[in-house]
Amino acid sequence: MTNGRSAAAIMGLLVAVGLALAGWFVAQAATTLRGADRVVEVKGLAEREVPADLALWSLAYTTTADDLETLQQRLRADGDAITGFLRGRGFTAGQITRAPPNINDRQGYGQQDAERYQAQAVVLLRSEDVDAVREAQQDSQELVAAGVSLNRNYEYPTEYLFTSLNAIKPEMIAEATRSARDAAEQFAEDSGAEVGGIRRARQGYFSIEDRDRLSPHIKRVRVVTTVEFFLQD
Repeated sequence: MTNGRSAAAIMGLLVAVGLALAGWFVAQAATTLRGADRVVEVKGLAEREVPADLALWSLAYTTTADDLETLQQRLRADGDAITGFLRGRGFTAGQITRAPPNINDRQGYGQQDAERYQAQAVVLLRSEDVDAVREAQQDSQELVAAGVSLNRNYEYPTEYLFTSLNAIKPEMIAEATRSARDAAEQFAEDSGAEVGGIRRARQGYFSIEDRDRLSPHIKRVRVVTTVEFFLQD
């Protein structure tokens, strides 16, 4: 009987200790939760416009002939005319690339009045002097006047790129962080608190887009950061 009472007493003691520990963990969780409530999460934006620093201009042209030898001669002549046009505007040979032509035999398409062979070729200009490229584009009608059949190339449109993102990244991240702090301070002011240090920060992806369809040589760079700040009474 005594052993039974001792076992019951021990069991009761263990239950009491368990309840006490459970209460302590609950209290600790409540304290942590109250601490988490003293954090505000905000987003900060940094945005700026920058000029493109690399231009890729594809000059596509079409040549026709009744035999392949003549076609090759005309291709070479037109390609030389385009290369000469570009070299005359200060571009170097290393910036100019000729792509292999795409030749089409039109005899099987019933085009009896047309020359049998048609070739499409591209001369690619790659230059960091974006302004010079744009000026040359405005003068490209000189090639048409010289007999070069330029055509719009939808597969390889002119591209304007911004390649110096790493040079402006630190400043833009700092700007986005300041923007986030401004938002946090406004929130804190409305709630009667003060902004403390940063608890956690997540940098978003940088996006680079054309400013608009008419100004592809001007880029808009944008980044959004998400920052959690501690709040203090």
